Amino acid sequence: MTAVSAPIPAPDAPPPPPTTRLVEMVFPEQANHYGTLFGGTALALMGKAAFVTASRHARCPVVMASSERIDFRMPVRVGQLVELAGTVERVGRSSLTVLVRLHAETLGSGARALAVEGRFHMVAVDETGRSRPIPAARPAQADTLLETAHP
Repeated sequence: MTAVSAPIPAPDAPPPPPTTRLVEMVFPEQANHYGTLFGGTALALMGKAAFVTASRHARCPVVMASSERIDFRMPVRVGQLVELAGTVERVGRSSLTVLVRLHAETLGSGARALAVEGRFHMVAVDETGRSRPIPAARPAQADTLLETAHP
C-alpha cells in the first residue's frame, strides 16, 4: 500500500465552494433489467460526490466512515442525466458530514426531480490512515460544477 501525503493547505488557497456538483449521463450498462439505474451505481456516484465535497472542504485526504439512511425516492431511467450535489452539513475535529442529493433530469423536457438522497460521514486521515484534525475551515465561495464523462 502506498502512503498518501497529507499536504498542509496554503494560507492563500481559495475557499471551497458551498456545493460540489457532478453530472453524469445514465447509460444501459449502468441499468438493471427494468431500464433503471442500479442502486449500487447510484450509491457509488453519491460516494464519489461525498468524497470530492469533503476533500475540497478539508483540503487533506479523507475516507468514508459510514453512510446514513439513503432514500431512493424514484427510479432514474436510462437516457436521463443525473446531477449530484454535495454539501458539507457538519464539520467536527476530524470528520465531516456531507449531504448528497441525486436529481434525475429528462433532457428533452428539462423536467427534474429528486431521485436519491443520503448523508455520508467522511474522516480526514494522515499518511498512515489514522484520523487527523481537519485544517481550519474557510468561508465558502460560489458553486462549482464538475462534469464527468462516462468511460
